[in-house]
Amino acid sequence: MALAERLKISVSDYLDGELLSNLKHEYINGDVFAMVGVKRAHDIVTTNLIAALHAYLRGSSCRVYSGEMKVRVQTAETDCFFYPDLHVSCSATDTAEQFNCQPKLIIEVLSESSERYDRAEKFHHYRKLPSLEEYILIAQDVERVECYRRNELWDLQIYRQGEIAVFQALGMELALADIYEGANLAD
Repeated sequence: MALAERLKISVSDYLDGELLSNLKHEYINGDVFAMVGVKRAHDIVTTNLIAALHAYLRGSSCRVYSGEMKVRVQTAETDCFFYPDLHVSCSATDTAEQFNCQPKLIIEVLSESSERYDRAEKFHHYRKLPSLEEYILIAQDVERVECYRRNELWDLQIYRQGEIAVFQALGMELALADIYEGANLAD
């Protein structure tokens, strides 16, 4: 009995395929993984964040990107493309058509299907980005924001209902009530 051969896809083929596909896929060292859909609360939280960040960054050199723009993590050992829920790049040289490589801030809105992946494998890769100053994980079912900040290590600050989250990389504060506005969370 022969074993199935595991085929790797090139970066070029991956990027070309993403332009034609109806589904989004993440790419990890030649392996491609389809992305799943999101629930209403996830989309509302993401939209609230994009609106707040866009308004706050207007007129600056920084730009907020939605989950439609990929982030590339490339090192000597790794070449990956991810679709974070949103990210901010402030680099004038981050100009590739299909992805950014120098995000300053990355935000993932957690879901049951992606939480473990966002906390472990994605964060493992994102930490390799020299430009990344903050990685923020946001629950979609309860008001909770976890902000990992790059210092000597990655320090964690947790914000809960009624508090104001500080996005230190941008010098921005945002009330959790504004992040979760309209999400109709169960009490």
